[in-house]
Amino acid sequence: MKTAHLFTALLSFSLLLSAHAFSQTPQEKGLALAKQQKAKGVGWKDSVSEMKMILRTASGRENVRFIRVKALEVLEDGDKSLMIFDQPKDIQGTSFLSFSHIGKPDDQWIYIPAMKRIKRISSKKKSGSFMGSEFSYEDLSSFEVEKYTFTYLREEMLNGKKCHVLESVPTDKYTGYTKLVSWIDQQDLNSQKIEFYDKRGQLLKTMNVETYEQFNDKYWRPTLSLMQNNQTGKSTTLEWNNIQLNMGLKEDDFSKNALKSAE
Repeated sequence: MKTAHLFTALLSFSLLLSAHAFSQTPQEKGLALAKQQKAKGVGWKDSVSEMKMILRTASGRENVRFIRVKALEVLEDGDKSLMIFDQPKDIQGTSFLSFSHIGKPDDQWIYIPAMKRIKRISSKKKSGSFMGSEFSYEDLSSFEVEKYTFTYLREEMLNGKKCHVLESVPTDKYTGYTKLVSWIDQQDLNSQKIEFYDKRGQLLKTMNVETYEQFNDKYWRPTLSLMQNNQTGKSTTLEWNNIQLNMGLKEDDFSKNALKSAE
């Protein structure tokens, strides 16, 4: 008799949870998905990697750059990153430092060796092109749930993978976008495709992540991404190599002094 009562109670609880899941609004479901995606990647501490950036004009002419990248996980705030350009020679030693934040505008600086000075990137210019690429300064910030409002749109197949389709609206008044639409695979919660819409609500860019690699049996990192400008025909490909996590980086490795000494 007690077993029957226990089964009935468990069944009722299960039905209650199911009913709650179905009763979620698209906004609640979208926020829950974004939080789940963010939480899945917590704990990597820091990373170093090498990046090959390929800029292509609409006619297909290419310009290749080689970059070293360092990143530091910051709990309770946005992450920090440092990018150092090694090639070609005309931009060798140029470096970019970014402090992402949750409750305030990001801090970003760029060091240009020819000028021998560090230049702060204004929040009003965050929608500008980063070093002539199809990525903006805004795109280089770490993903923080608090920077957006979310709406769950639908489920959809993409490249043979069942995906969640999520709309994200930036809350920053200086953003260059009205919204982002992301295809997130349901198995690993990796973003497979992101559409970026400009201030007029028109499709501006589309980023496709071609490949991912898993580290420490937990953390996924993109190894090949393509950002296509739908309005100009230009594109930028990013290829990552020699990715290593938890290398013991410290806050001092991401100071403005580190930015200048990276040359």
